[in-house]
Amino acid sequence: MKGALLVAGASSDAGKSLVTAGLCRWLARQGVRVAPFKAQNMSNNAVVTPDGGEIGRAQALQAEACGLAPSVRFNPVLLKPGSDRRSHLVVQGRAAGDVSALSYREVKPKLHGIVLEALAELRQEYDVVICEGAGSPTEINLRSTDIANMGLAQPARLPTIVVGDIDRGGVFASLFGTLALLSAEDQALICGFVINKFRGDARLLAPGLEQLTALTGRPVLGTLPWADGLWLDAEDSLSYAPDGVIGRGAPPLGSAWLRVAVPRLPRMSNVTDLDALAAEPGVQVRLVKHPGALTDADLVVIPGTRETVDDLAWLRQTGLADAIRAHSAAGRPVVGICGGFQMLSRTIVDTVESGAGTVEGLGLVPIEVTFAAEKTLGRPNGTSDGVPVSGYEIHYGQVTGRARGVPSWITTASGDGEGVRWSEGSGVVYGTHWHGVLESDGFRRTLLADVARQRRMSGFVVPSDTEYLQVRAQALDVLADLIEQHLDTGALIRLIGEGAPAGQPFIAPGAP
Repeated sequence: MKGALLVAGASSDAGKSLVTAGLCRWLARQGVRVAPFKAQNMSNNAVVTPDGGEIGRAQALQAEACGLAPSVRFNPVLLKPGSDRRSHLVVQGRAAGDVSALSYREVKPKLHGIVLEALAELRQEYDVVICEGAGSPTEINLRSTDIANMGLAQPARLPTIVVGDIDRGGVFASLFGTLALLSAEDQALICGFVINKFRGDARLLAPGLEQLTALTGRPVLGTLPWADGLWLDAEDSLSYAPDGVIGRGAPPLGSAWLRVAVPRLPRMSNVTDLDALAAEPGVQVRLVKHPGALTDADLVVIPGTRETVDDLAWLRQTGLADAIRAHSAAGRPVVGICGGFQMLSRTIVDTVESGAGTVEGLGLVPIEVTFAAEKTLGRPNGTSDGVPVSGYEIHYGQVTGRARGVPSWITTASGDGEGVRWSEGSGVVYGTHWHGVLESDGFRRTLLADVARQRRMSGFVVPSDTEYLQVRAQALDVLADLIEQHLDTGALIRLIGEGAPAGQPFIAPGAP
């Protein structure tokens, strides 16, 4: 088999990232040399690759599905939103400045060439490349400068399938409309639909599928049922439950739950750091927006953020800053990761990200943080109390001052200290710039045991057998099973190998 396929979505959070990962895993299990590709991603959830660059977290999961290490080639353009109007631009894994919605249009022609070259290289190296679109392919206001959907599919001649989220409602209208607002040239590459997140009796859905096929001349390639346990590596805030709970909350091994509250920062990044905690039986992880939600928390975790100073101001405006300090003063532990760690400091000097200069931190740890002009990217490893731990770094802020006697949380492989583990008459405060540390099983268990001991939670039993990499592998296999059992895999293989069939009908009115 040799070829490629584009997985587009009728809306954001339609499930195209996981469908792409499922297709990659399904093909890899058959011995196909497959790679993922997303020309342009917009997400604040990122990872650092072994080749030293930065890509979207979803593409790292898709690479894992293929049995590959993450690479900047799998996501050559990454936009990290810092506000409603500006984003940090990462090109081929490296910072390329900030852009507005309008200024980004000016650089897109150059980026178009970069993404096409990256895709061509992957197609030469691998048997199959499964591409993921961005947003919707029918963003008619952006089509002229599109590099991720039909703007990628046209020059690369990619057969395209469109995924629709039936759980959200209006799936038939969104799928039909997605097709009907494309130009005739773009419509010629749309080869079928996938219904995603279906709950209920499939017999009730069948007449609608038949009518959609009759109206469009394109087959529905299958209906994927709703499946719990597929919440890992979400890259869109829409992916989180309405009540803010991350994960599915497996019952505790003992008599007590350990409750984790995570401020839902407006510009939070790499909140996927919490997935490993949420995978533990008896650990409930909840995103919160109000101070009252912290009153019964055993642990507060302040996540990473794209805008440390601005999100710290939001904590103060909402009253969460005072609630976090009160939580610590009551002897309850706090963890800060990357930007959340920076917020724990006494002062932050930022002339780079926000331009705010010197601002007061939460004051829970006697350190000072200064933002550097160059971003730190790395994949460090070390130990904590003799327990191995690894992670990845994506940050401008640096610890430039610390009071004497403030202990580190982690000892790096080079013997240096990283982060803090600090207590001064109140709850223990932990902080690190390293993302992904909670994926280290022993390190995570040690933290949970420390929290349970501080909270005198004799009823909480720290699980001893949760292997996070295995949890991820099982989720990927579930995705592949769903693809195999519920989609027309024969049709998909033909599309990948032969491309879009000739003579597909045009559906009026077409592009405006």
